[in-house]
Amino acid sequence: MLSDINASWKNRMEEEFQKSYFKELMQFVQSEYATKTCFPPENQIFAAFDYCAFENTKVVIIGQDPYHGYGQANGLCFSVSDTIPIPPSLVNIFKEIEQDLNIPFPENGNLERWAKQGVLLLNATLTVREGQAGSHQKKGWEQFTDVIISKIATEKENIVFLLWGGFAKKKGVKINRTKHLVLETGHPSPLSANRGFWFGNQHFSKTNTFLKSKNLKAIEW
Repeated sequence: MLSDINASWKNRMEEEFQKSYFKELMQFVQSEYATKTCFPPENQIFAAFDYCAFENTKVVIIGQDPYHGYGQANGLCFSVSDTIPIPPSLVNIFKEIEQDLNIPFPENGNLERWAKQGVLLLNATLTVREGQAGSHQKKGWEQFTDVIISKIATEKENIVFLLWGGFAKKKGVKINRTKHLVLETGHPSPLSANRGFWFGNQHFSKTNTFLKSKNLKAIEW
């Protein structure tokens, strides 16, 4: 399973892999995948790192846990594979991009194209049992992804962190805001968005304005 992780991340996380909590987490995940239907597919658990090397990371989006419906999760937060209907939160993300940047609504919800441009699409929990949201929370994933966020925040500079909703904001509380751009807003889920906490945030244009100001290539959202 760990052999799937991109080398640029693997080298930085080797110490973490040796810790008892992480070994217990891997045993739990292997047992769950052997006895239950879990998502994303085992070879996509670390997809966020495979598509976006540490050196290339420019933007970090933090989700909570993978989609738990059959065939939805592909290892990238908010993303679904090409043939899967676009989930409500992602619909609202695309609507905001359309308003913010006048970019037409895409044909599918696969966000691999973002990841390949340096957007780390990181769920706080990287696995889930089918039909049971949050079923793999508090098993060690949150500790692991906290370390990922900390590594990025301390070892890199001029990263844009997009924190959507209360959960993501808590994950980003220790980020140095003089060293990085941290943009916060409500979650794009219909519950939050329809109450006025999502639309109009302009996070996508603000991200690109910041990247350009640092002589970095803008993201093609």
